[in-house]
Amino acid sequence: MAGHSKFKNIMHRKGAQDARRAKRFARLTKELQVAVRGGTDPSSNPRLRSALSACRAVNMPKDNIERVIKKAEDGENSNLEEIRYEGYAPGGVALIVDALTDNRNRTAAEVRSSFTKYGGNLGETGSVSFMFNNVGQIVYKQNIISEDEIFDIAIEVGANDVKVDENNYEIITSINEFNNVREKLESALGAPDMAELIWSPENNVQIDDERKATSILKLLDTLDNCEDVQGVYGNFEINDEILKKIDL
Repeated sequence: MAGHSKFKNIMHRKGAQDARRAKRFARLTKELQVAVRGGTDPSSNPRLRSALSACRAVNMPKDNIERVIKKAEDGENSNLEEIRYEGYAPGGVALIVDALTDNRNRTAAEVRSSFTKYGGNLGETGSVSFMFNNVGQIVYKQNIISEDEIFDIAIEVGANDVKVDENNYEIITSINEFNNVREKLESALGAPDMAELIWSPENNVQIDDERKATSILKLLDTLDNCEDVQGVYGNFEINDEILKKIDL
């Protein structure tokens, strides 16, 4: 199990779907609130185009989206602040936590206490991010197209790589080309299941100890449940046999 998308997959299987959907809506609403600061016209605001695409992918109600845009047009901008935390989980696993918050102190306290509770520790800015690459990730279900076809399309639209797991295709792009590639893929394949900027580890730490694996997953789940956290990224892999034994 790798540290980002597969973590999300297992948590979605284990968690209540309605609660996960509500959380996804809340995070996308915050992203919309930040994106519209760059203008409410998607044609001239790439971040807003990306946010709107993500909203469509999860079938967010149109009223929710229009409410955010209307407030921005009326001059009601949010006071959300983007913050990144870096640290270590048990087993030497590096973690990056991205947050959007209107209360820096509250968010810092929640993130710090989560790390402490499960045997991790926060580090300074830059302490682990050098082990990751900030890239675009666009995800499609495997049942929409064959593996050969997705590779051909990915090359044609300028993607950097395609990763295949048990259910999904993950198309990887550079940050600069993310929106361009996403839009071309949408034209060819329809809206993706997910499209976002992520921190992808250069190398993964193999976790073969059940206790450490349990602590890592509980830490990530706790961070993922923090109201202000938008994304959690780690550089670890857990053996499938160990995963089957863990009850979160």
